[in-house]
Amino acid sequence: MSDDADLQRIRAARLQQLAAQGSAAAGNGNGGDDDPQRTESAARKSLLAQILTPEAADRLGRLALVNADRARDAEDRMIAMARTGQLRQRATEDDLLRLLGALREREREAHERGVGRVVFSRRKGGWDEQDEEEF
Repeated sequence: MSDDADLQRIRAARLQQLAAQGSAAAGNGNGGDDDPQRTESAARKSLLAQILTPEAADRLGRLALVNADRARDAEDRMIAMARTGQLRQRATEDDLLRLLGALREREREAHERGVGRVVFSRRKGGWDEQDEEEF
C-alpha cells in the first residue's frame, strides 16, 4: 500500500514540475533570472529524493564527486525506470549497486567490442627509402 502512495507522490511531483514549466513558458520569460539548467537540476534532485532512499542518495552523491558521468548515467537510468513504472518502491543502496554493476558491465562489453575505438589501417608499400631521399 505504501508503494502506491510513493508512486502517487512521484506522479504528483512530476505533474507539478510540468505545470511549473508550462506556466514559466506562458509567462514569456518574466522570471528571466531562473536558469533552465538550475531548474532542471532542482527537478532532478527532487525526483531522485522521491525515488531513492537516503542511503542510496548519499552513495550516488559520493559517486558524483568521483565520477560525474557514471553518476549522471545512473541518475538518468533511475529516473527512466521510475517514469516507466519499473520501480515498485524506493530504490535502496543495493538496488543502486546492482544498477551500477550493470552499467559497468555494459561499458566493459562495449570496450571489448571496440565501440568508440579508432582503428588506423595503413597502406602497404606507400613509402620506401628512395622516396624519403627525394624530400
